Amino acid sequence: MGHWWYRNIIEPGKLPLLLALAAFVLTFLVTRAITRLIRAGKGPFRDITSGGTHVHHVVPGVVLMVVGGFIALAGGGRGFGSGLAAVLFGMGVGLVLDEFALIVHLDDVYWTEEGAKSVEIVILTAALVALILGGFLPFGVNELRPDESRDRFTVVQTVGVNFLLAVIALIKGKGRIAVVGVLVPFVALFGAVRLARPNSPWARRFYRNRPKARARATVRAYRHDRRWSGLRRKVERVIGGAPSR
Repeated sequence: MGHWWYRNIIEPGKLPLLLALAAFVLTFLVTRAITRLIRAGKGPFRDITSGGTHVHHVVPGVVLMVVGGFIALAGGGRGFGSGLAAVLFGMGVGLVLDEFALIVHLDDVYWTEEGAKSVEIVILTAALVALILGGFLPFGVNELRPDESRDRFTVVQTVGVNFLLAVIALIKGKGRIAVVGVLVPFVALFGAVRLARPNSPWARRFYRNRPKARARATVRAYRHDRRWSGLRRKVERVIGGAPSR
C-alpha cells in the first residue's frame, strides 16, 4: 500500500489533487446536509442574510476559490502551502457547484427541478477528477509502453482522433458521454457513432431532410430517457433532496 501511495500519489505530485477532491466532495455533502436541515426547520442552522438580502453560499465559495488559487500560485506545487491551497480550492468548488443551477439560471432554483443540474454537475466533476487521480491521463497515453511513447506521431494521432470523437458526441447532444470520453476513448467512440439526440446541433443539421433518421432519433432518445431518467432523478434526490416545485 505504501509503495502504491508513493508511486501513484506522492511521486507524480497528485496529493494536492487528492486533497482538493476530498475537500470538494466533503464540502458538497456537508452543505447539502445543512441546507436540508434549514429547509426542514431543524437544528441550529439558518440562512445567512445581510440587509435583507439572502447571501448564497456560492459567494464564500468564490472567495475560497480565489484565495486557494492565489496561494497555489504563490507557493509552488509542493509543500504545506500547496496542500492548504488545494483544500481551500476544493471547498470553494464544492460551494460554487452546489449552486451551479443558480449561476446558469440567474435565479434561486435550488429546490426546483432545475436545481438538480447542480447535483448532476457535482457528480460528473467528482467522477472526472477521480479518473484523473486514478491514473487515467487523457486519451490513455499513460498506458503506452516506453517504445510506443517515443512515437510521438502516433500519440498525437491518438489524441486527435479521440478528441474529434468527443467533439462529435458533444455536437450530437451527449454531453456526459463526451466529457467522460475525453478520458476513456471507447466511450467517445460509442457516443460518436450512435444516433444524435433529436434537438442536438447534429440532428438539426444532418437530419433536417431525413425524416426517418429524425424519427429513429426521437424514439431512441425517448426510450433512453424513460429507462434512465427515473434512476438518475432518484440518485440526485437522495444526494441533493427532493424539489419543492
